[in-house]
Order: sequence, then structure tokens, then C-alpha cells
Amino acid sequence: MELNTLSPKLGSRKNKKRLGRGIGSGFGKTSGRGHKGQKSRSGSSIRRGFEGGQMPLYRRLPKFGFTSRKKKLQKEVRLSDLEHLSKNIIDLNLLKSKKIIKNKIKYVKIISSGKLNNLLKIKGLGITKGALSIVKSLGGQVEE
Repeated sequence: MELNTLSPKLGSRKNKKRLGRGIGSGFGKTSGRGHKGQKSRSGSSIRRGFEGGQMPLYRRLPKFGFTSRKKKLQKEVRLSDLEHLSKNIIDLNLLKSKKIIKNKIKYVKIISSGKLNNLLKIKGLGITKGALSIVKSLGGQVEE
């Protein structure tokens, strides 16, 4: 086998369209662009969502909803994440130091997902009704 004998597999490399190379090529005269019109001209591009001058759909429909910027600063923590913590008093600083949440997080809500066997005292964190009942049933305390 020599380098000059290597060639790609048949059909794996397709020849590009040679536009405007005479009538026999099949892409002569109008070069596959049809007759007249905006898309037949050089330098034409129609922006996304353009409907030929009609008011486009994205402008006909009303605006709705909004994204809260507070959402970036809040996080949910499962009860199962608190299971392996050695300390009984759980607050925002403890969760940050144990790398359960990132440092930029300012609001935490504890949700009842997973099992909990430890006695916990939760300080200054939000908690769902389900998680609250689980913590209180084990004899824990919640201070908000």
C-alpha cells in the first residue's frame, strides 16, 4: 500500500454544485435560483421570522410572564442531604461550608425528599410542610 494509491470510499465525497457554468451543467443562467424575486438577488438574506411584510407571529402574540432574579439566589435542599451532617444545628453558613450549596446562594428551602433519622435544629431556613412534619416527628426544632 502506497500513499498515492489511497483514495476515499466511493460516494463518501460529493462534488460541490458548480453554479453558473453553462446550460449543460443544469445550473446555468439563473444558477438554480429561479426567476426574479428577493431570493434570486445577490446579497439577499431574509431575517428569521419574516413573513413577507405581514406582522410576524412573534409580534402579533402578547407578551407574558417574567423571570425572577431571586431565582438565581435560591436553592432547594433535600432532607437526605442533611442526613450525613455531623452537626445538629443547620443554618445557611453550615450548608455553604459543607459545599451542599454554593456561596452565592442566599435563600434555602428544605424539602421532604429522602429519609431522615437524625435529630436536627434548623435555623433561618425555609421548610416545606412535609419536611416540617418529618423533623418535628423526630423531635427536632425549626426556627425561621
